Amino acid sequence: MFIIEKDPKSIAAESYRTLRTSIQYSSFDKEIQVIVITSAEPGEGKSTTAGNLALALAQDGKSVILIDCDLRKPSLHKRFKVSNTIGLSEILIGNQKIGEVAQMHNDNLVVLTSGKVPPNPSEMLASKAMTNLIGNLKDNFDYIVLDSAPVQVVTDSQILSTKADGTILVVKAQKTKRDSVKNAIGLLKKVNANILGTVLNGVEQSKSNYYYHYGDK
Repeated sequence: MFIIEKDPKSIAAESYRTLRTSIQYSSFDKEIQVIVITSAEPGEGKSTTAGNLALALAQDGKSVILIDCDLRKPSLHKRFKVSNTIGLSEILIGNQKIGEVAQMHNDNLVVLTSGKVPPNPSEMLASKAMTNLIGNLKDNFDYIVLDSAPVQVVTDSQILSTKADGTILVVKAQKTKRDSVKNAIGLLKKVNANILGTVLNGVEQSKSNYYYHYGDK
């Protein structure tokens, strides 16, 4: 279970609500509706951040769809304890419709798992089918949260960032190297990604881990 549901009064849960508010007020000129969550490297907590942020937005009364776009190493189905027999992959190749695949977590949050691991993840995410899917979802949800693969490992996050309104980079305290963060930001900027900021994961505070965010600009 995600911390924002498991322990809603914790420092960590409050940090996610603060992150939610920051995103909602991050742009005066352009609405932030489609958000990519990525990390510099594997194991930095991007999926945890994506799940908690989606839940925080849903708790604010917004309609949210959380999509596992990490088609290489998906994990959201495990965290939400739902089936991943079919998902995003099957929708993109035209075998399923989203209404038949997406799973309701609560009244405001819908989860779309990755589906079967395809042989060509980058091509699928770059496809017109993915662009059309996001466009259709924008008409039905207040927020679309995309959990993507680490930016330094594959090009998936760069591709998705070109289809999104904003991108958040997750880094892990005392693990992620400064050069790794700089390189990840550089890769995102190469595709003109709108980097909303960075989430620092795993900071020690009063003997407990919590999440803290700050702008990187």
